[in-house]
Amino acid sequence: MNTSTDRQWAPGVSRRELLKSTFQLGAIGAGGMALQGCGSSQAAEVGPASTTSGTASASTGNFRIDVHCHLIPDFYRTSLAGNGVVTAGGIPIPPWSPELAAGFMNEYGIQTQVLSISEPGVYYLSNIADRQAMATQINNYMANALINSTDPLLKGRFGGFAVLPLGDLNDPADVANACAEARRAINELKMDGVGVFSNYHGVYMGDPRFAPLLETLNELEAFVFLHPVTPSAVPTIPVLSTLTFLYEFPFDTTRAAVNMLYNGVFGRYPKIRWLLAHAGGALPFLAYRVSVLTIYPVLAQNLDIPGLADQALAFRKLYYDTALSPEPSAMESVLQVTDDTNIMFATDWPFSNITFVIPGDPAPQLKQTFTSDRLLQVNRTNALAQLPTVAARIGAA
Repeated sequence: MNTSTDRQWAPGVSRRELLKSTFQLGAIGAGGMALQGCGSSQAAEVGPASTTSGTASASTGNFRIDVHCHLIPDFYRTSLAGNGVVTAGGIPIPPWSPELAAGFMNEYGIQTQVLSISEPGVYYLSNIADRQAMATQINNYMANALINSTDPLLKGRFGGFAVLPLGDLNDPADVANACAEARRAINELKMDGVGVFSNYHGVYMGDPRFAPLLETLNELEAFVFLHPVTPSAVPTIPVLSTLTFLYEFPFDTTRAAVNMLYNGVFGRYPKIRWLLAHAGGALPFLAYRVSVLTIYPVLAQNLDIPGLADQALAFRKLYYDTALSPEPSAMESVLQVTDDTNIMFATDWPFSNITFVIPGDPAPQLKQTFTSDRLLQVNRTNALAQLPTVAARIGAA
């Protein structure tokens, strides 16, 4: 499966081409493994093991709740390709299907994936009606074909964060459509929350133009997943300049969080529960520095910056996922900002296919930071506590 590791440097092949081929092989290889595992005896052996209380066993079977993973339905992939979008974060858009997802979950002890749309959402569509139509189609598909599926292979395996038809923050109608879709997704489709991006064409989450949407999400007491996207401008770095998922994604999460802090979002909309992708990017490390003007208001006064209510503890109330960040260097940093009840297991599958090569524990590095009881919280119970619709759907206590 890991064929890319056996390949030799070939004359005339650039590092960029080689890296791209590696990602393609990893995506196809991991996808193939997941499909094979879906029907294997091993997959049957690690199927959901439940106790009398309806809670999946933590020692055997599929018990993890994956709060950061993505769907790429065929109609969406076709639309992306038709608009010239064939990569996300600099890597080729990988294979995906419900069956591949179920196979992956069975290989890695995951009971349920809470799905969302990755870059570029629907903002690659320039027409407001097209954005609304695509967001509606994606959310209907998530709710009807996946979340509420009665197929024995898929039942209880999926939750979902709704995608919103945002693209032009200067058009009040665009924001109004997003508000309406958030209400429909949560109240009618019974989805588990809402997904938003760090920025939309350079307008960062927290900008005053988002106010009507934030008011709606606060009213809904929504769980909101903040996922990064490529910023409008990135530095030119050989090879890495196109692979923005490596470093610009976590940086953009940080930009969005700081923007929300200084626009008073966390204080003004306290009922929104925010989940930050990839352990919050660089935020845990920078938490003190970026909030220093709220800790020492006199600095803001001397700099002639409008004063803020003390929000130094705002980052402690946020939630952080483990996607592509399971190492102690990341997790220990998060634990300096919040506690283990605010950390949730995540894989970033299928975009992270290349990192999953050995079935079993998908993030063994987490054991270096968390004891078994705390690890169960991270892997399962923290997500179920914040996503009661998921808990109810799978019959968990």
